[in-house]
Amino acid sequence: MSPIKFGTDGVRGVANQGILPEDAFAIGLAAGRYIQEQKLKNRVVVGRDTRKSGSMLGAALAAGLCSAGVDVDTLGVIPTGAISTITRQNGYSLGFVISASHNPAPDNGIKIFAGNGKKLPSDGESRIVALTSEPFDDRPLGGRVGRIEPNPTVIQGYLQFLESIVPERLDGMKIAIDAAHGAGYFFGVQIFEKLGAQVIATGVNPDGVNINEEGGATKPETIQELTKSSGAVIGIAYDGDADRAVFSDRQGRLINGDRTMGIWSSHWRAAGQFDPAIIVGTVMSNGAFESYVRNHGVELQRADVGDKYVSALMEKLGAKVGGEQSGHIIFSERGPTGDGLVTALELVRVLRREGRGADSFVDEFENHPQLLINLKVDRKEGWDTNSAVMAVIQAGQEQLGDSGRVNVRASGTQPILRVMVECADAEKRDHVASEIESTLLDQLGGKVYSKVDLTHALGD
Repeated sequence: MSPIKFGTDGVRGVANQGILPEDAFAIGLAAGRYIQEQKLKNRVVVGRDTRKSGSMLGAALAAGLCSAGVDVDTLGVIPTGAISTITRQNGYSLGFVISASHNPAPDNGIKIFAGNGKKLPSDGESRIVALTSEPFDDRPLGGRVGRIEPNPTVIQGYLQFLESIVPERLDGMKIAIDAAHGAGYFFGVQIFEKLGAQVIATGVNPDGVNINEEGGATKPETIQELTKSSGAVIGIAYDGDADRAVFSDRQGRLINGDRTMGIWSSHWRAAGQFDPAIIVGTVMSNGAFESYVRNHGVELQRADVGDKYVSALMEKLGAKVGGEQSGHIIFSERGPTGDGLVTALELVRVLRREGRGADSFVDEFENHPQLLINLKVDRKEGWDTNSAVMAVIQAGQEQLGDSGRVNVRASGTQPILRVMVECADAEKRDHVASEIESTLLDQLGGKVYSKVDLTHALGD
């Protein structure tokens, strides 16, 4: 059995190598024991994306749960957001998703949702990990062993929930969709057709190994080209497990998470239905986006990168919307986690209500030039107490003044420092970024891992 470690979004690794069927069984058995300890209902739900390894790991996970006396309802291929909704709608103690999201097909993983539809808190994850190494001699016998059964009836409640998001319907709208051969390939298309839209779809023929391969939210060029060539009013691209979505306008221009939240919030603010007038973005959210929403009477609050940090700040502030540039957006009145189908329906509803194409909104502001440099350093520890590093960061911010920002942060899982510099003046941006990069490498050792111009890209 591999060492089990929960990261920022569950357990993840190469299926049958970094994450084994034995690991999935151990997590299921430990999760079942956790359910017993917490005196929760002995009933869970499991779904997966389209990876070939999903049924293997799902079967092992379900067997482990049954071995602890827990009943398992299986839903097959279904979006991650659906498991969150179905878990809380139907009184399941936990919900499980077998997926590695936007990763390539050989990878897979396990995400766990609590009964309220939120990601299981870290203390729950830690307890499950601890239980994987504790002996369990008193396993249930006979009728106390759990059972595994499909339960497709609960999916109808999720589909009805999705349909209710757009009471105006979408009759006559032409919409392009790229489902990345992933979990949104069926329901992510069907819901728009059910609402009356004319759908032009790609990425809807999963074969177990083509997930995220030809397009999707991390390769938006596919949906940008399809939207432009088809004359659709908007294009939608899901990632592999469909918990996020990014968009294209009819000119093939990318609409990332920041711009999506800007379009959505400005509409509902004008309609008098956005209170409190707060968006929760991240430290990566573009300054031009912040200026745009401020001009519409909306305040931007920034969280650290990561949906759990966005969700926590949203809950603290009572915010209705929050998310990341990557398209992972949370609408708190719809649920406590991201769902790409919900995000798509919310944005398309605004277009329907406004009677406008997405392209007219894209013209409303231009992003500030933004650069992200990833540095693979020899030693990450102590970077934030190094006097030379702190001095160059401070000097860079002073050079940018009110026209830009500097953000430096460490990866939680890799020996990587991420340097983001944004400024209305691209030349000044690049100068400041170069100075910080040079000092970090001089002080900490290492090399440049990647440089990404985020001005018109997805972001982090």
